[in-house]
Amino acid sequence: MRLRPETEADRETVRRVIEAAFGREDEAHLVERLHAEGDAAISLVAEIDGRIAGHVMFSPMRSPEGALGLAPVSVRPDLHGNGIGGALIRDGLAEARKRGFKAVFVLGDPPYYTRFGFAPELARGYATPFAGPFLMALDLTPGALSGEGELAYARAFDDLAE
Repeated sequence: MRLRPETEADRETVRRVIEAAFGREDEAHLVERLHAEGDAAISLVAEIDGRIAGHVMFSPMRSPEGALGLAPVSVRPDLHGNGIGGALIRDGLAEARKRGFKAVFVLGDPPYYTRFGFAPELARGYATPFAGPFLMALDLTPGALSGEGELAYARAFDDLAE
């Protein structure tokens, strides 16, 4: 498996992978909008035998400052359970640290995301339409998150919150 930054030439294939992974178009539209609005801070693909097998995107949060939102993570359904999503997340988090981002938020399955260090407790005090047990955060810089305040994803997520 080879992990690398997504290129513009990958976008149609990435769209198909996202649609297959989620069984709908919403997440693919989100990724397109994040690209269009310049909010694709980190966008990686996983290749197996020269074919795109998965994708992950991190976008800058409007608040708190210095934080990223992790969404979506997509893996072709025929390749689930092979560690592709985990590898993409770990690589994306390493890149976020390297670029000096302070924290990452994710909305997802706690048993899955806690293994990467995400914790629901770190996100609990933030006001957001996404609040609840599936909202988690990870400090990339220890103590970066105050545990309270407004949490605002990139504008492309606004439609999902309604």
